[in-house]
Amino acid sequence: MSTATETQQVRAQAKWVRSSARKARLVLEHIRGRTVPEARTVLAFSERAIAHDIEQVLRSAVANAEANHGLIGDELVVSAAYADEGPTLKRWRARARGRVARIRKRTCHITIELAATNGATAVAKPKKRDAPKTDSPKPRSERRGRQRPDQGTGTTPRPSATNRPQPTRRTQKKGS
Repeated sequence: MSTATETQQVRAQAKWVRSSARKARLVLEHIRGRTVPEARTVLAFSERAIAHDIEQVLRSAVANAEANHGLIGDELVVSAAYADEGPTLKRWRARARGRVARIRKRTCHITIELAATNGATAVAKPKKRDAPKTDSPKPRSERRGRQRPDQGTGTTPRPSATNRPQPTRRTQKKGS
């Protein structure tokens, strides 16, 4: 999901991430307010497993900014990073004397918003140029980078089917 406002903010979100929001918030606190390269470095050296999922959301937000709004990804700042609780899967585990214990498999929704700094203004995309037109199409052998045998490549052409020796056939003995 990508949106842009007057201050050029871009947002990316990952939903139903299989981790608790409390664990995600511990890592998100470290990247809030940092530039994108600094945030990537912090996430790369974080030992927590949720840091990998947060890094994917950050990459998605940078890709949204570059593709949809023409911003330079390395000049963006993490303006907001938060994790909301998602639905909790409830499971049961058998315990002693016929009892059960509840297991809560928590999920969270991770959201990262990037804001453009002064240097991250929109970059003009270069215009696509048409290829120069040729008068006649090239033969297939030249288009594929191959040379014809009659062009003198130094190799001998393969023998045709008429010059090849015919395979011998076995005949059955009569009377056996």
